[in-house]
Amino acid sequence: MDIRNKNKDLERIKNFRLMDDDFMVVIFDGDVQTTGYVVNTVLEKSDIEIIQVTVQSEQKNLSGRSIILDVLAQDSVGKYYNIEIQRSDRGAGRHRARYHASILDSKLLSAGDRTFLLPETYVIFITENDVLKKGYSLYHIERIIQEDGEPFEDGEHIIYVNGAYEGNDPIGRLMNDFRVKDPNEMFSDVLKRKSKFFKETEEGQATMCRMMEEMRRESEANATIRVLATLVEQKKISLSDAAQTSQMTEAEFLTRVEQQRQESL
Repeated sequence: MDIRNKNKDLERIKNFRLMDDDFMVVIFDGDVQTTGYVVNTVLEKSDIEIIQVTVQSEQKNLSGRSIILDVLAQDSVGKYYNIEIQRSDRGAGRHRARYHASILDSKLLSAGDRTFLLPETYVIFITENDVLKKGYSLYHIERIIQEDGEPFEDGEHIIYVNGAYEGNDPIGRLMNDFRVKDPNEMFSDVLKRKSKFFKETEEGQATMCRMMEEMRRESEANATIRVLATLVEQKKISLSDAAQTSQMTEAEFLTRVEQQRQESL
């Protein structure tokens, strides 16, 4: 790695927060304890046991449209949790939450399965700002029967966590830990320990630097694909030539273009 890039990366690492995608990925990746702490805090529980965690997983719906899920976790009783970290208000819109819930349903129900086999799911948006602008720390979105207000209980739950909330309670302390750069300012020992590893140890910093180098290469490749896609749309080059330049098949090239389009929505 270029020494100048390494020095810049080390400086960036110091300023990372859990609210930043680049840092969130390494903190939660495969870590059932850290993910379990966040899920239990948001759901105001203490007995949820997370048994599996993946980050940045690509999921497709039945029409082939794809989306990248920040964190996807499963607990010991078969419930699923999609945690999305959103700094941009636009990325946490109400229709976006609905779309994430539908993606989970399509992923978790195999062809031929009866719909009653759908597991209980939670889509949790942790947002930098108070996206719904009502001043609450948490927003629980549930379907109800309008005539009598009775819960519909279809097993689908959407929760918004207000990242700007500063109360002296579990959610306020959790959001503090997502906002601060210095691990020593964190309340949670779990989050503090994991953050200190990647920010302050040689092994953790090396992992972060490798990840950021890979991200630079991916960013350059994505920029090339955007330019080639524009040229194809303008009919200045063929789809075949664009795919060949990107060292992909035509199908792979079109998939990457669609991914970029979805991420920009």
